[in-house]
Amino acid sequence: MPLWPVYTGTNEPHDGITRLPDPPPWRAFDGGPVLDTPAEADDSSATSPDRRHRARTYQATERSVQLVNAALYLRRPLLVTGPPGTGKSSLAYAVARELRLGPVLRWNITSRSTLHDGLYQYDPLSRLYAARQRVGEPAKTPGPGAPPAPDPGPESGVEDHLRLGPLGTALLPYDRPRALLIDEIDKSDLDLPNDLLNVLEEGQYEIPELVRTARHTPQTRVMVDGTDARVPVVRGRVRCRAFPFVVLTSNGEREFPPAFLRRCVTLRLRQPDDSHLAGIVRAHLGEPDDYAQSLITRFLSRASGGDLATDQLLNAIYLAGTSGLTPESLDELAEELMPYLSEAPESDAF
Repeated sequence: MPLWPVYTGTNEPHDGITRLPDPPPWRAFDGGPVLDTPAEADDSSATSPDRRHRARTYQATERSVQLVNAALYLRRPLLVTGPPGTGKSSLAYAVARELRLGPVLRWNITSRSTLHDGLYQYDPLSRLYAARQRVGEPAKTPGPGAPPAPDPGPESGVEDHLRLGPLGTALLPYDRPRALLIDEIDKSDLDLPNDLLNVLEEGQYEIPELVRTARHTPQTRVMVDGTDARVPVVRGRVRCRAFPFVVLTSNGEREFPPAFLRRCVTLRLRQPDDSHLAGIVRAHLGEPDDYAQSLITRFLSRASGGDLATDQLLNAIYLAGTSGLTPESLDELAEELMPYLSEAPESDAF
């Protein structure tokens, strides 16, 4: 029986993802062969202290819980916008942990990122080198301006020189949705959001290098993002089964085209209020004492004058509780630890 909400924001892991209703008819996918969702331990980066801590301590708002569930039910990407330090990327880790979606796949976007980078990486030179090594020929690296290296043929094992990227891995036919964080999409080249549209709409893509060898090798096993594990790919085509939980974050540095926006569920995060901020401090550092509460109050007062991030406040409160400094020294240190992230009036002294 379907039950809303599947994601509760309580940070208690459960198997509620199995209660999702069938997708809308226009978002139903049937990729195969079906793959088991990997465990956290299968990806060493997923068990880093930073990722694990963020997943356990994230404080979801009622609005974020509602819109995460909307994205899960509709099988649509979630575009999360807001000032730096409001927990945009942490949301992906929290949802993945609570719903047991496996390690979060992360794609950090720069101005040079392309759709191909997110789908897969292929190294034709290493393939050529391996092919020549097998026949005893010396491998030669083409010089500048030289024509591309010739295709060494299907027997050279193209799958050994190809690895799926975070987007390409997320779209594999897993039995549960994988969590994919596309971080800072607003830093991308102007074309990337539109390039993403077709892949995220269709839930599938092709790997031309494997399509060309499909006549000789219908099924190959390729490496995936995060581990050296291999998964089967049939005739060079990847199609998802459970559409991934895709979180795209943006600091608001650019506008997105309407065609992109209408295919996303949009969540706008704001600076936390007093009670929410106290909850964040409590989750990370325990019950705030009187001095920590005074820092929270002054942090909120200053936040109207410029951008501040909650981790700046957490750093100041942590040092206040562990350094043994006098209140006067702590006030001076807090001012240094919590500078505005954008220009603010000089009269807004801490």
